[in-house]
Formats: sequence, structure tokens, C-alpha cells
Amino acid sequence: MTKQGLILILLFCAFLMLLLGLYNALSERIAHRGRIRSRLEPPKGECISSEAELIDIRRSRGLAPDGFSSLSLLSLNKLIVQSGTDLGLPSVAAIALAFTVALFLVGTFAGFPLVLSLPLAAAGGAAVPVIVLLIMRNRRRRRFEELLPEAIDTIVRGLRAGHAVSVAISSVGQNLADPIGSEFRITAAEMTYGLDLETAMGNLYARVGQPDLGLIALAVSIQSKTGGNLAEVLSNLSRVIRERFKLRRRAIALAAEGRFSALILSTLPILVFVVLEFLSPHYYNDVWDDAYTKPVLGGALLWMLLGNYVINKMVNIRV
Repeated sequence: MTKQGLILILLFCAFLMLLLGLYNALSERIAHRGRIRSRLEPPKGECISSEAELIDIRRSRGLAPDGFSSLSLLSLNKLIVQSGTDLGLPSVAAIALAFTVALFLVGTFAGFPLVLSLPLAAAGGAAVPVIVLLIMRNRRRRRFEELLPEAIDTIVRGLRAGHAVSVAISSVGQNLADPIGSEFRITAAEMTYGLDLETAMGNLYARVGQPDLGLIALAVSIQSKTGGNLAEVLSNLSRVIRERFKLRRRAIALAAEGRFSALILSTLPILVFVVLEFLSPHYYNDVWDDAYTKPVLGGALLWMLLGNYVINKMVNIRV
């Protein structure tokens, strides 16, 4: 691989990092404004008016008409559903193919042999949609977790007022913002059109994948079979979720220095290399063709990735 090819790859990686940073900044700003707007003007979600509409919603989410997974690739189907996107498998495959072609062209232009550029492009093209879906799923889960205590409190107030569980769940779907409002509207519609409460809550947990929903589904299942004070159980669960959310925010704030250090240590060598290449194009000419240069650079890259992995494990505190 020539020096120009390496520079092209580094610039491509830097461009992708820039796009990812801009996406994160814009999405956080849009999400922040959406949270403020939802607090000032809580949306009133419309109920699902027919079973045909429920089936259409399931199909748009990548589910079968009965509400279960419609793909043989269960993990990929679960990822698409939990990300909240309406992209089906054909759209994801088309995006993966487009990235594969783009990476293959970049590798060919950089001088990679065909036997190396083709499998690398295929692996990269398949990984990009999966990574994007994982990011979307994690963001959706965090947003869902933020709204979950309020949803539980709404259910508790409905139960203490004498309403049935299905009515309390329906009120969550009508009064809370997405994504929790839309998911509870689907749950209420499923109970309206034939599913029992336990199965509908299990479907809700499968569509979102948020761990606390499993506890709610378990509490509802136990209450439906053996009885008990469901309102008290859900009230205690809401308090625990709020306290854990506060603790997680505190841990994220304490670990911010480590994440910022990893970002600086990762981008600084690449930026220095690019700047020196533009300011002094002949700076690396004396050592570029040396037999030890490329192995040393490859080892430094692997060492940097290992350091980022270790830092990520240190700052990623699970609460």
C-alpha cells in the first residue's frame, strides 16, 4: 500500500468520525428540544382503531401479523424491531450493499489487492448498518428508561383509582411521549384485539428489550395468577428505577474524563500525521520505504485500539 493510499484511508476515517460527531451533536440537540416540548405540551396519542391497523404497524416494524418475529435471522430481526426504525430487511440489505461497494472502490483506489479489498469491503459494509442499528437501539432504550418511571406512576394512579390494568396501560399510550407512548398503544391494542395481559406485556418487552420491562411483565404475570397489590409493587419498582437512573448519571459524569482522554489519544496521532503531511510532504520520505515502518505503524494502531478497549471497559460502569 502506498503512502497516498494510507493518507486516503486516514482522511476517509477522519471524515466518518466527523460525520458521526455531527450526527451525535444534532441528535442530542433534537432530542433535548423534543423532551422540553413533550414536557410543555404532552402529546395525546390516538388509539389504534382496528385490528388491520395493528397488523400494518406490526409489519412496518418487521414483525409478523401475530406480533412475533417474521425473519429467520432472529437476532437481526430483534435488532431492527428494538431500534424503532421502519426499515425492513430489504432496506438494511440495500444499505449494506451500498457501503460494500463504496468501501470496495476506496480499497481499489488505494491499491489493495482484490483478494483483500473484497472481503474487507463485505465485512465493513455488513458492519455499518448493524452498528447504526445498535446505536439507534441504545438511544431508544435510554429514552424509554427515562420515561418508564412516569409510565409506571400513571399505571399506579389508574390502579389506585379503581381502573383495570388494561385501562391504565391505555392511558400511558394516550398521554406519554414516544417511544413509550407508541409501544404502550400497541400493547393496549393487542389486549383489545385478543391477547391476554401477560402475552401483551411479553410482546412489549420483546419489542423494546429494556431490562426493567421484564420486571414489570413478571410482576403483572404473578399478579394475574396469584393476586396481590400490583400498585404497591409497581410503585416500589418506579422508585428503584429513578434511584438507579440518578446513580448512572452520576457515574457517567465521573467517567467523562476517561472518555475524553480516549477521544484525544485516538484522534491526536492521526491529526498530527495529516497536518505534517500537508505542511511538509517530504517529512516521512526517508523512513516510509523502510522495512520496519509499516509493521511499526500497524503495531501502534493495534496498541491504540487495545488502549481504547481498556479505557472503555474502565469508564463503562454498569448500574
